[in-house]
Amino acid sequence: MTTTTRTRAMLAARAKDSHDKRQRALAAVHALEAAGAPVTATAVATAAGVSTWLIYADGIREHVQAARHRQAESCEPGAGHAAPPAPAEPTSQDSLRTDLAIARDEIRRLRAERDKLLGRLRLQLGAEIEGPERAELIARVATLETTSRQLAAERDARAAEASHAQRQVRELEDELTAARESLRRVIRQANQ
Repeated sequence: MTTTTRTRAMLAARAKDSHDKRQRALAAVHALEAAGAPVTATAVATAAGVSTWLIYADGIREHVQAARHRQAESCEPGAGHAAPPAPAEPTSQDSLRTDLAIARDEIRRLRAERDKLLGRLRLQLGAEIEGPERAELIARVATLETTSRQLAAERDARAAEASHAQRQVRELEDELTAARESLRRVIRQANQ
């Protein structure tokens, strides 16, 4: 049997024992109220065979208070309040071992969770340290957009200049062709 299996078995046994004690305490509250006996923490704990601290736990305390309130309404308004909790009963060795196993399991789980959160925190802090600031990124993007617009304007200007130069080249080629043709005519006439 592995440690995990034993721990689960112990947890299940503790949960069943806790559930049984709570059921006995609730039954004792109803029995005392039905019998007309005063519903006090000590009386409920004695009748149920549980420790007084359990009577003050959530889920039981509300039932005791409700029963006391109902008794106070039906009898006289000056009914007493619940007695302070008595010290807890001595615990057995098995109960202590179970508590220790549960605590160790919880510690392991919490350590694993802590390690996971520390890892995530390291990654986040590293990203913040290594990464540029948002304002810096916005400024860089604005600079790049301005540079892009300037380069596009320069490209368009160079394209217009190139188109104009090509037109001039074509005109000069046409003039050169016409000048050659004229020169040939003049040379032919001179030879005749």
